Amino acid sequence: MKLPAPPTEKSFPSPLHHPRVATVIGRWLGTAVAVCFLTGLYSHFQQDGPAWLQFPSRPASMYRVTQGLHVLSGTVAVPLLLAKLWTVYPKLFAKLNPKALGPTIERLSILVLVSATALELFIGFLNTVQWYPWPFPFRQTHYALAWIIVGALLVHLAVKLPLIRANWRRTPEPTPESLPPDVTGLTRRGLFRTVAGAAALVGITSVGQSAPPLGPVAVLAPRKPNVGPQSLPVNRTAEAAGVTGISADWRLTIVGPRQLSYTLDELRRLPQSRSSLPIACVEGWSQGARWEGVRIRDLLELCGAPAESRVRVVSMEKGGFYATSELPETFAADPLTLLALRLNGSELALDHGFPARIIAPNRPGVLQTKWVQRLEVVG
Repeated sequence: MKLPAPPTEKSFPSPLHHPRVATVIGRWLGTAVAVCFLTGLYSHFQQDGPAWLQFPSRPASMYRVTQGLHVLSGTVAVPLLLAKLWTVYPKLFAKLNPKALGPTIERLSILVLVSATALELFIGFLNTVQWYPWPFPFRQTHYALAWIIVGALLVHLAVKLPLIRANWRRTPEPTPESLPPDVTGLTRRGLFRTVAGAAALVGITSVGQSAPPLGPVAVLAPRKPNVGPQSLPVNRTAEAAGVTGISADWRLTIVGPRQLSYTLDELRRLPQSRSSLPIACVEGWSQGARWEGVRIRDLLELCGAPAESRVRVVSMEKGGFYATSELPETFAADPLTLLALRLNGSELALDHGFPARIIAPNRPGVLQTKWVQRLEVVG
């Protein structure tokens, strides 16, 4: 039996496999990747940035917006990446001249770029549903892959720059008479509309987890932002954190110039403040809520520390990456930052951090530490 001949570049006669088509879709994909990368950097450095890098506490919903954009741009990148691959894959069957360095570098950059991007989007999606079937740490791997993608993309753009410049502006489409006989007749404009429509549909049906008005049509979103105890989702339950109950003799300890200790009733008798702030998570979901409790700046004043002090927050959580967190000076001094005791008009549920938790503006949800037992003034 004679095996079919391997495909060649001439095996794909559609005029839509054209540099102009690849350039236009590449611009869209590049924009999505850039937004995803920059908003991802913002989140990464909020959680694990150098000491000299200070973030503002306002706008209060900045983190909510950036991480909604991060997951949205990553989601939209999936159909754009598939469309981009479809437009250029005939080139992958072109024969390489071993003496020509440029095409070899181009082919290698495509291999690295596509592989890293596909893996990045795949593990990013699994993170949104909180499933981690791999032995490596997600956040560090996600961060490293992002830099590999950017490096491979820059190499790819450098190699393809002459072709991109030649096709950046609109070029005439082939006339129907010049089309190959087996082509269906879809025009470039039709293809662009199809790809844009697919990307928009995927975006609209997933962004509702961070944009409440689109919640009813968010059929692809892994989270409904208003579903959970006290109308707020929970990422890490008390059981998962090893907090099965709160002792009747629980006290909050404040370590500063003066060491203080408060029972829950004593905290409730301190001046209470209210903040309307969202919980915003790296998985892309966010939900606004009404919080009541004691301002961190007021607790710092009571213990004799300046309002702009760096504070280490220690949780009763057993293990985990976020059993402790740090409030930088700007956040500790912000009047919206609370040691929250109540949520949406009622006492905190255990899964939301009872008896006390941190809530601050423009902060990742993982740093809004729950089950607080100690505050330490560290600078």
